[in-house]
Amino acid sequence: MHKLGRGHRDKIQQFVTITGASEKVALQALKASDWNLEGAFDVFYSQPQIRTYTDTRHLEELYKRYKDPYSDMILADGITLLCNDLQVDPQDIVMLVVSWHMKAATMCEFSKQEFIGGLQALGIDSLEKFRERIPFMRSELKDEQKFREIYNFAFGWAKEKGQKSLALDTAIGMWQLLFAERQWLLVDHWCQFLQARHNKAISRDTWSQLLEFARTVDSALSNYDAEGAWPYLIDEFAEYLNENSLVQKDQLGDWSLQR
Repeated sequence: MHKLGRGHRDKIQQFVTITGASEKVALQALKASDWNLEGAFDVFYSQPQIRTYTDTRHLEELYKRYKDPYSDMILADGITLLCNDLQVDPQDIVMLVVSWHMKAATMCEFSKQEFIGGLQALGIDSLEKFRERIPFMRSELKDEQKFREIYNFAFGWAKEKGQKSLALDTAIGMWQLLFAERQWLLVDHWCQFLQARHNKAISRDTWSQLLEFARTVDSALSNYDAEGAWPYLIDEFAEYLNENSLVQKDQLGDWSLQR
């Protein structure tokens, strides 16, 4: 800091005073805007990743509030309390987005490293900041690339420890949750097909390829290629739709048409 001229130091002080950010973050934002103070504010407020200054003591206090009394983890009861504090339903899909940010290995639990590291990356060190970030995290589901990342993350997060596949009931619940965000007209038929014809755990390949199927093939299957490289289960699903006359002739509302 001592190498900076007086004018630059003054701008850093003004930035810190107005935003409450650290001098390190102020320097980063001002450099990114070529030392234009208004531009630095725009950078700070429009780019969440720059607002990563957090108070470690406050993070430790938050972790202790939710930590299980008998293990160094946040478990189901702690997550329920966290949801109550955030005024969010535990079944709300935004909690999946929270877990994605925390890089959580398993559903319904956070290690100390996952919880504190995730909040630091989000620039959160208080419940108030956490609540303020919920709408932003919910909006990330509307970004196609982030939705894909969250969708693929959900497979490993939701499966039982030590298992390679995802239990069918869990997979169906996750699909209904995820495709409520990205409208796919065939999701209910897909779930019914699995219960009637498959009734087994879901592989990672089927999980990831279904997103591509939902994203690219319309509900009338007019652009479905039976000779394509879809997993056998998706090919069987297409046959099931045709056999039972379930193909949608009216494509209005297709995800593939909304992109």
